[in-house]
Amino acid sequence: MQLGMIGLGRMGANMVRRLVRGGHECVVFDRSAANVTALSKEGATGAGSLAEFVAKLKAPRAIWLMVPAAVVDASINDLVPLLASGDLIIDGGNSYYVDDIRRATALKAKGIDYIDVGTSGGIWGLDRGYCLMIGGPQAAVRRLDPIFRTLA
Repeated sequence: MQLGMIGLGRMGANMVRRLVRGGHECVVFDRSAANVTALSKEGATGAGSLAEFVAKLKAPRAIWLMVPAAVVDASINDLVPLLASGDLIIDGGNSYYVDDIRRATALKAKGIDYIDVGTSGGIWGLDRGYCLMIGGPQAAVRRLDPIFRTLA
């Protein structure tokens, strides 16, 4: 599958590495160009802007946010104008569940699915796999089963 990953810190970068090693195609974006360049050398497709990132993803797009909870709303607000009905956004961080319910409701009105995937495993997840606590519309979750299987 193809997945877009925003947020290439230690955990997000290792998740991309695990996915690429598992045969998935990852398009990556981070505010640090060095992080994008590093993962591009390991098989990911880098993007220098959000618009370029979204353009490199095939519709319907799947975008995973691996950013601090404090910037999830801003990240979503920046992405939504670039997305279309049928796309989906995954929040892999530690967002408060009430915020996830609000986001899911707002995005559903635009035809965009929202999946909350609390992710644990730290830097060891690259080798051991990640624990994924998945919540969202059943069809959207099933669509991403190959991604979840590879990460776990």
